[in-house]
Amino acid sequence: MPLTFTLDPVVTPALHDGVLDLWTDVSNAGGAVGFVAPVDRERIRPELVKHLTAMAEGRHRLLVGHDEDGEVVATAFFAFNTHRLMTHWVWLYTVMVHPRHQGKGYGRDLMAAAADAARGFDGIEAIRLSCRGGLGLERFYASCGYKEAGRVPAAIRVAPGDDRDDITLLLPLV
Repeated sequence: MPLTFTLDPVVTPALHDGVLDLWTDVSNAGGAVGFVAPVDRERIRPELVKHLTAMAEGRHRLLVGHDEDGEVVATAFFAFNTHRLMTHWVWLYTVMVHPRHQGKGYGRDLMAAAADAARGFDGIEAIRLSCRGGLGLERFYASCGYKEAGRVPAAIRVAPGDDRDDITLLLPLV
């Protein structure tokens, strides 16, 4: 079953809890979404609150994917640039698909929905994202049309002795 994507959903307690559960499950499955397993909801909650605050202030937007049961199973946050010379592109953050749904093409669906949404943002010509090296994520994003634009070796310390590259990718929309 395909996912149903919603841009700028109303933030209800159910949505809040759904995103929090998704972020926790993705992190604990080894997903590169800002945390290292093991992690619990309370560790992630402050970061989600930052994202939701930025949404309320108009600096971020949320794209959420629901499965056929209405459960939150995919997300991507857009972050707008405030620097006057960089307002023509957006960042894409916290790109997640629930581990039990991986391998079904939902990641590609999420990335296509994100590109479609960004094309509707006034003045936006590209999406930029960064990912953690060592997991093959750059190959996935390349398969979705993103081009590697830069790499900082060993910029992400997952654990002592486990440093990963920070890879920046760009998707032109025009």
